[in-house]
Order: sequence, then C-alpha cells, then structure tokens
Amino acid sequence: MRALFNNISNTKRIYAIIALVLVITITFETAQQLFYIKRFNLGNDVTFFSLLKTQTYRWIIWLVLSILLVWFVKTNATKQVLTLSSYIKYSLVILGLVFFNIICISLAQALLAEEPITVSAFITEYVTFFTFQKGPMYTLGYIAITIILHFYFVNAQLQIEVQTLADIKQENKDLYQQLSTKIDDKASILNIKIGNKRKIIPVKDIYWIEADDYCVKVHTSAVQSYTMRSSLKALEQKLDSNFLRVHRKAIVNMAFAKEVNLSQSPVLILENNVEVAISKPNLKVVRDFVG
Repeated sequence: MRALFNNISNTKRIYAIIALVLVITITFETAQQLFYIKRFNLGNDVTFFSLLKTQTYRWIIWLVLSILLVWFVKTNATKQVLTLSSYIKYSLVILGLVFFNIICISLAQALLAEEPITVSAFITEYVTFFTFQKGPMYTLGYIAITIILHFYFVNAQLQIEVQTLADIKQENKDLYQQLSTKIDDKASILNIKIGNKRKIIPVKDIYWIEADDYCVKVHTSAVQSYTMRSSLKALEQKLDSNFLRVHRKAIVNMAFAKEVNLSQSPVLILENNVEVAISKPNLKVVRDFVG
C-alpha cells in the first residue's frame, strides 16, 4: 500500500487528499444534521441518504467554485514569503467565493422548495441560514485549499529554478572542460598588498615561496621577499606544474633549481645559492621531477 502511495505524483496526492477530506466533511455534516433532526423531532421521514444528497450538491457547488481559487493561487504564488497585500488579496477572494457559494445554494434551495418567495424572505430565510450553517465550513475549506496550493505552486517553481540552475551549472562545467584544454587557468602573476599599494609580481620571477605563520614569503629573482596573506596550499593550486612542493613549508620554482643534494638532510640548491630543505615525504616527488 505504501509503495502504491509513493508511486503517485504529488499533484494526484493533493487531489486525493482534498477528495478524502471532502467526503469526510460531507458524511460528518450529514450525520450531524440527521442527529439534530432526530434529537429535536424535526422530521420523521428524513433519511441519511436524502440528507447526504442535499449536502453533496451543496459541496459540489463549493468544489466547482474552488476552481477559481486554484487559478488565483496559481497566478499569485510567485513569492515564497507572503506580504500583507497577499494576505488581503487571498482573504477578499475567499470571502467573495464564500458569499457566492451561499447565494448559489440559497437559490438552489429556493428553487427546490417550488414556492413563491420574495427577495426579503430569500435573504432572511435562506441567505442568513446558510451564512451561519455553511459560511464557517466553506471559509475553512477555502483557507485549507489556499495554504496547500500556495506551498505546492511555490515548491513547483522552486523545483523549476533548481533544475534551471543545475542545467546552467552543467553547461558551465562542460564549457570549462572545453576551455581548460585550450587555456591555462594557472596564475601568471601574484598580487601582493604592501601598505596602501599593490605589488604585481610575475610568477616566472619567483624563486621559491616560504610559509611564515598565517602568511607566506615570496622570494623573487631580484633577491627581494614579499609577505603575502595566503597559504601554501592555496598558492600551490594556483601555480603551474613547474612549482613543486618540496617541504610542508616550501614551494620551489624548479626552473631555478641548480642542484639536489641528497645528503643526510636533503636540500635543493637554487641558482642564487639559496638552500631549501627537502622533507623525506617529498623527496621522491623531487627525484621524479628531476628524473
């Protein structure tokens, strides 16, 4: 039974729930009306099915008019958060539909009575009676439909937007993969803030980069060092494959590597004779690169 319910679409579920609630409501009102008739001896020839027939046509009118409410909610459920004007609009539409329902069932009841009736009697005997008898139930029913449909249509719009974003993401991913085969997205410069100024350093002029607490020191071919607010890990992803992580605290531009000293404490000697320590975990990487 649960598997069958899970296979039903959300739209059909909503219709099924509304139909079920409507059947329960009609049955309850019929039983309630029959109880009061029997309790106060208002009629002996009244049966449950005769009352059920009367209640059914009244709720069918309510259901037909609810189509207008469905259309109104669908056209206005464009915002996830309801504003004061939205509440006012929904309230006016619901009250208008309830009033129109009462007029319709009052006219139907007057026609079924097959007796001449004045406008004054129509209002006092039928409209007033059905206002108190059906008004609250009709209003609650329309409020329930409005809430359910509002969130349903908002959710449907969100699903469309999510799918649209997913399509855009896939398109951008495909485009990136196409461009990545033709364009190198690695950084060609580093933009370093020095006081109130910005220093542009070409990546090709960098000898090595050293970790320094929460910053890094960028050592260039001009025998100058610049402190940059970044991490080695972040820079490693930006730099091209010529930059090798030789130590947890150092990245070296292998274009300036002059010699590898594989002594007890391995070091990488650069063209400016600076020695950069090579950690044991990274020694194989350096050997493979040099090889």
